[in-house]
Amino acid sequence: MSPRRWLLADQLGPHFLDDDQQPVLLVEVSDLFRRRRLHRQKAHLILSALRHRAAELGDRAVLLRTATFREALAAVDGPVEVCHPSTRAARDFVRSVPGLTVLPPRGFVTDRADFADWADRPRRGPLRMVDFYRYAKRRHGVLTGPGPADDDRGAPAGRTLDVPPPPPIVEDDIDAGVRADLDRWERDGVRFVGRDAPRSHPATAAEAEDRLAHFLRYRLPAFGRYGDVMSAEDPVLAHGMLSAAFNLGLLDPAAAVSRAEAAWRSGDAPLASVEAFVRGVLGWREFLWQLYWYVDPPYRGTGWLAATEPLPQWFEDLDADAVEARCLADVLAGVRDRAWVHHAQRLLVLGNHALQRGWRPTELVDWFQRSFVDGAEWVMNTTVLGMSQYADLARVDTRPYAVDGRYIDEISDYCTGCRYQPDRELGDLACPYTGGFAAFLHRNRERLVGDPRLAAELAARDDPELREAVLAQEEKRGSNPP
Repeated sequence: MSPRRWLLADQLGPHFLDDDQQPVLLVEVSDLFRRRRLHRQKAHLILSALRHRAAELGDRAVLLRTATFREALAAVDGPVEVCHPSTRAARDFVRSVPGLTVLPPRGFVTDRADFADWADRPRRGPLRMVDFYRYAKRRHGVLTGPGPADDDRGAPAGRTLDVPPPPPIVEDDIDAGVRADLDRWERDGVRFVGRDAPRSHPATAAEAEDRLAHFLRYRLPAFGRYGDVMSAEDPVLAHGMLSAAFNLGLLDPAAAVSRAEAAWRSGDAPLASVEAFVRGVLGWREFLWQLYWYVDPPYRGTGWLAATEPLPQWFEDLDADAVEARCLADVLAGVRDRAWVHHAQRLLVLGNHALQRGWRPTELVDWFQRSFVDGAEWVMNTTVLGMSQYADLARVDTRPYAVDGRYIDEISDYCTGCRYQPDRELGDLACPYTGGFAAFLHRNRERLVGDPRLAAELAARDDPELREAVLAQEEKRGSNPP
């Protein structure tokens, strides 16, 4: 009897099955949505994706709705197998179930043994994504050898991108059923964060394929120039909004990388844009996954910088209306309304503000996981702790991801029309990011003097009277909405 493949909620693409005859198990556990206050749209997407997959598979699939996963597995006759889960808690659970076969991981390009061989090499030093990315490109033969003559398409002409909108997602009866269930759960006391809205992220492999094809044709060519630009006029710009589809397992990253490389070799996208996309998928995404399993669990919450303040309630509640700083108000509203903003907004606006205010990194990790439609433990744990909050002793990045309002002004249109002035760090008009950056430097002076960039920033702020004035101002601001 062929084992029934249990597909977890982040293993919903065709590459998680061996053939088109394999029997499948899918499980909904409603208690998971009661334990943590998820974004309403995140909860909708997970349930919609599970139910759509069950509908696609038809009689091959059994969809069980139970109180626990163990109860569901006990109700299945015959052998069951599952691909390696994406969290330590899930891994420990599946290993504890008698008779359940745990298969190697899928949905990633680099094998864990290969990563360990690379990471364990003598004289390796700190593990850096840039070094791993070079290794991964060689290991998998990506972007190697000669390509077409590249062109220089210049700097961004503005803060919007004139391309067709992505293929619309049309909700169906399954989505209506999910929405009715979530409404009922809310009436029964389940609490969500964020606003409900029509589903805007793929819940099926077909929808994800349409989005990927659109991105490769229309947005990839400008991704290198617009990937880090932030705009209140165009929240998407050159981004494909594909992260949730990757993290649900609807897209195969190896295939996506190959198709992006093909776009460069055919002359449809410049190397800088393709390199930026491939670095995100083959570099950062793979590195974060591997690091999650390679580094011992104490990696979470090392707390190196002075960061002991709890997340304020307005931030927890995504209360963008309470914020006057235009960049933070716009980005927080994006999380509230879409459960998604792109990586520059996450790092330079949300994470940067939390870092400057000294908020607890582990609470911020949990907030990102719950509030973003693509929030996954293996992503957010490493990205937020290491890259954003520098709470991991520089295992992921070599410096804190802290910038002032002037840098935000350089790469966005946010400062135009904002009541704060990005070049001022003192006074009523002082930008909370500029004053906050200075206060962050002063609070962590002893810890940051070894960083050349930040040491230079500290040297430029050596006036003791100015230092005390900035610290007093930002202490008064505290964690209140700026």
